[in-house]
Amino acid sequence: MGQTPPVVEEFAATLAELGWISDVLVAGSLATGDYVPGVSDLDLVAITDGPVDEHRQAALAAIHRDIDANADPGLNLGCVYVDAAALLDVGTKHPTWTHGLLAQRILSGVTRAELVRHGYAVRGRSPQEVLPGVSDDDVRAAARAELSGYWAWAVRRPWMWLNPALSDLGLTSMARARHALRTGTLLTKSDAVEQADAPGWLIEQLRARRRGGELTSPRLRTALIAWRDARRTVGSVNSPGPGLSE
Repeated sequence: MGQTPPVVEEFAATLAELGWISDVLVAGSLATGDYVPGVSDLDLVAITDGPVDEHRQAALAAIHRDIDANADPGLNLGCVYVDAAALLDVGTKHPTWTHGLLAQRILSGVTRAELVRHGYAVRGRSPQEVLPGVSDDDVRAAARAELSGYWAWAVRRPWMWLNPALSDLGLTSMARARHALRTGTLLTKSDAVEQADAPGWLIEQLRARRRGGELTSPRLRTALIAWRDARRTVGSVNSPGPGLSE
C-alpha cells in the first residue's frame, strides 16, 4: 500500500458528512501499490446504510462533479456505492461514478478480490471486516466472468479496438486474466505490461505509457495485435476443454 493521495482523504471526509456512508474502501492500483499519478484511476468503494435513491444519487453526482472540475489533469476518481444490505449479492448493480458519469454496475469479482487481498479503509471498517474471504478459485472465477462478459462483447466489435486506450487496456487485461486463471492470484497493471502477448517494441511503448510518457503506437497495428490477443484469450475460456486455468 502506497501513500493515499490527499484528494482521496478529502473525498472520504466529504462522503462521511452526508451521514449515510459508513465505510470508504480503496481498491485498484492504489491498493496494490501500483498507483501512478496522472495515469492510474482511483478505484474506491463506499458502503451505504440503505439504498442510494435518486436524492442520494444527485448529492453524490454533485460531489463528484466538483472534484472532477477542480482535480489535477489525469485524475480519475471513481467510486461504487454499495448498500450494505446488498453487499453479498454479487449480481446486484450499484450506482457507480466512472469517467464523469453515474452508471449502474456490479461490484465485480475482481474488485472484491482486490479489496479483500490488498484493499484498505480510508474511513470505517477494513475490507476484510466487510467482505468474505476470497479463495484462489474465486479469483479464477472472477477472471472468467470478466472474459466471458465485457471482453467477449468487445471482441465481437473489432472497430472498437482502434481506440488506443482500449488496445492498451485489452493487452494488460488479457495478461492479468491469464495470470489469474493460472495462479489464482492478482497481477498489477505494471506487471501485466511485462507479460503482455505483444512484440517487444509494443511492450516497450506500453511500459513508457504506464510510466506517464506520451509515446504513441501505430494505431491500426496495435489495434490488430490487441484484438487478436483478446479473441484468443476469450476463446480459450469459452471453448470446451481444460482452458487456461489448468
